[in-house]
Amino acid sequence: MTHLHLLAVPSALFRPHSIARHLFDQIAQPPPVPTRKTLLRLFIAVSSLPHLKPSAPPWTEVLLLCTLHRTGGGSTSGTTEAFELAAKFCYGVNFEITTTNVAQLRCVSEYLEMTDQYAVESLASRLETFIDGVVCKSLEMSVEVLHQCENLLPLSEDLKIVGRCIDAIVSKACAEQIASSFSRLEYSSSGRLHMSKQAKNSGDWWIEDLSILRVDFYQRVIEAMKCRGVRPESIGASLVHFAEKYFKKEPNIWNILIDPKVEPVSNSFACEGRLVIESIVSLLPAEKHAVQIGFLFGLLRSAMMFDCTMSCRLTLERRVGSQLEMATLDDLLIPSFQHAGDTLFDVDTVHRILSSLVKVANLVDNYLAEIAPDANLKLANFIAIVDTLPGFARATDDGLYRAVDIYLKAHQELSDSERRRLCKVIDFQKLSLDASGHAAQNERLPLQATVQVLYMEQLRLRNALGFSTFDADTKTSHPSRRTAHGSPTSPRDAYASLRRENRELKVELGRMRARLSDLERGRAGVRDGDLDKPSSAKAVISMSRKIGRKLHLFGSSKSSQGLESGVIAGKT
Repeated sequence: MTHLHLLAVPSALFRPHSIARHLFDQIAQPPPVPTRKTLLRLFIAVSSLPHLKPSAPPWTEVLLLCTLHRTGGGSTSGTTEAFELAAKFCYGVNFEITTTNVAQLRCVSEYLEMTDQYAVESLASRLETFIDGVVCKSLEMSVEVLHQCENLLPLSEDLKIVGRCIDAIVSKACAEQIASSFSRLEYSSSGRLHMSKQAKNSGDWWIEDLSILRVDFYQRVIEAMKCRGVRPESIGASLVHFAEKYFKKEPNIWNILIDPKVEPVSNSFACEGRLVIESIVSLLPAEKHAVQIGFLFGLLRSAMMFDCTMSCRLTLERRVGSQLEMATLDDLLIPSFQHAGDTLFDVDTVHRILSSLVKVANLVDNYLAEIAPDANLKLANFIAIVDTLPGFARATDDGLYRAVDIYLKAHQELSDSERRRLCKVIDFQKLSLDASGHAAQNERLPLQATVQVLYMEQLRLRNALGFSTFDADTKTSHPSRRTAHGSPTSPRDAYASLRRENRELKVELGRMRARLSDLERGRAGVRDGDLDKPSSAKAVISMSRKIGRKLHLFGSSKSSQGLESGVIAGKT
């Protein structure tokens, strides 16, 4: 058996004409000293070299020692096993193509030019058939091959293996989502189709598979899923799982929550962790409740610990502020990661989150007041802007009431139901004394809103006059809607009666305000017992009965329930 030692053989050698010419040129020359450690024995059948001498044995083996130059350009970084499989293909030896070797083999076949350009039924064509016909038909296989491509860049990218795997993963995830949605459809007792709440995320089994990917490939997959319309809840769950699995690689990282002054992570892991945190933050769905607020606070702590960019931390602070009503006390206890600081917890971050809410609320209210006079502004759009902020973001609803009043004045064609819907955005318990007094005399407000304002005014007056409890009659159930003869009243008669009582309440409220002013001017006399508490108490109880009857006639809405709870809260 004849052996020929060749070193640093260029890729062009594997063309038949080049092989023959190169062999005869190098027969008498001693092999040069290798300069790389990566040496590969590649056996090529002489039968595939028709330009060799006819007297040569048909299965003479040629030993090629190839030095693989690992440069960043067009060279391959395939392993020795992939080259050995390529040699087996030359000999006609059967071997199995799997998801663990198909990407490396495809890159090797391209590097060695084992393509259809030089041979029929080439290795490259067979690998392409396997990728398109087997790998891209399965989400799990596509994820595995994509994971193998992480160390084969840029050749795997140039061969479009990465792009095809990402497209296959996204397509299969969307198909699973649609299939799971149909499987949750069921008929109710009334015969209507509705979505079952059971097995809500049954089509999200791919979440765990994606966690093996490198962060840059994972980011590309999630971005493609967002473009294709995958559920935000599924994307959020995938982000949570990916973050948890990644940070479990470094168990000591959680020691910093106990002692923030230590540095348990290495510099390399810190750089990688910073990249992971910033990538996850950029992938967060825009929907408000796609991820839980506890996860957002965890990201915020990690971003501070890894010293992420300021834009990343500010984004997390804004997201936390929009869901702050779901936070717990433990969420707000963010450790201080400043080594020179004296405080145990980061108070500045929490203060910045809370302060931004108040500033944004005032800005939104002023914006609403500016756009409210627009005659073409639809009610749904106006309410949608109001709902962008949580209710707790406003310390007072005076600015919101002003914007609503301007809108009502500019849109007098609104129906009574539309005006009631608009006024539901106002929390009348958070109106100041001046705003509440203006609302009590505002004819543009619907009757239900006026009753709520009067009710709150009555509570304020009761507390100002110093009464600790209501009469027992105010705690009884609301009277039924019947006339003196015992027959039910019609809605029209009830509405007319309420309008009449509303006017009477306004007059009575004015008298009580005057009474309160007199009492404030003569406070000394009040302390001496000059205040006629029984008569004042009767007036307050009378108003409470009338307003309670009005609230009952309007039904048990959330606002009326809040006002009833406000009576108990107002006791001294």
